[in-house]
Amino acid sequence: MTTPLDPAAPSGAASAPFGTAQAPFGTMLTAMATAFRPDGTLDLEGTQRIAKHLVATGNDGLVVSGTTGESATTTKEEDGEILAAVRDAVGPEVVLVAGVGTNDTSTSTFLARQARERGADGVLLVTPYYNKPGQRGIVHHFRQVIDAAELPVMLYDVPGRTGSQIALASYRELVGLEPVVAVKDAVGDMPRAAQLVDLGYAVYSGDDVNTLGFLAHGAVGLVSVVGHVAGRELATMIRTFLSGNHDGAREIFLRLLPAFEAVMGVANYGATTAKASLELLGVLDNRHVRSPLVALDDDELAALRSGLAAAGLLP
Repeated sequence: MTTPLDPAAPSGAASAPFGTAQAPFGTMLTAMATAFRPDGTLDLEGTQRIAKHLVATGNDGLVVSGTTGESATTTKEEDGEILAAVRDAVGPEVVLVAGVGTNDTSTSTFLARQARERGADGVLLVTPYYNKPGQRGIVHHFRQVIDAAELPVMLYDVPGRTGSQIALASYRELVGLEPVVAVKDAVGDMPRAAQLVDLGYAVYSGDDVNTLGFLAHGAVGLVSVVGHVAGRELATMIRTFLSGNHDGAREIFLRLLPAFEAVMGVANYGATTAKASLELLGVLDNRHVRSPLVALDDDELAALRSGLAAAGLLP
């Protein structure tokens, strides 16, 4: 396998494949859901089914124990079990990025070391949430976790969830730190994304609906939620755009728009809509989430089904 940051990997092509310096984690990744049993305990077999489904439907890589994986309610030990189970399910050829960001630096450094030991290819590092440190605190936190990980790092900027945003000055400071290579950007500011590309980051759209705009501003790919049900279509859209066929990519985008609206239109989108989508596809037999999230009710499920059907994504 051509691994992230492999110095022998080719770079510079507009449609660079997975594992290149331009797209170190591939171009199409899904932040995967974690399956639970009715009593709230981990369902590792169900989680493995999700991982296999995602790999079979167009994903270059998987983000494990991110927000969509309900990392806020899983323990450190569970995060290790989830990562090991997913690695066993997909084998060594699929890139796994482990979510290690928390609002406690010591916990994040533990998770970073654990991720390396359990077979991750990289880590996803979000800004500390709730305690909202200033920029010096964010950079200090990142530096410690980066040192502990010793793996390629994708920073994650999602102020709508964390309450803080990474300043451009902080990005400038961090870009020179090996092995920081990428950003998952859920800020939604496309000119700013172009600035991050200019600084040297591989930028991934953190919102499905913004993917084409981000690609037009120099991004290399997507970390998706809708990829649970439309991975193959999203991967095709990205490849089509990067090949220069922008009209063709836009046609795919327009076909998928009802799915974007259905999956992302629920207040607690992410784990709730991902699992409900997987249930509709028959990958899972339930849509259990951990409190304080609650599973979609019947009306929400009907709206999700309608949107996915309109996009041609249901059998």
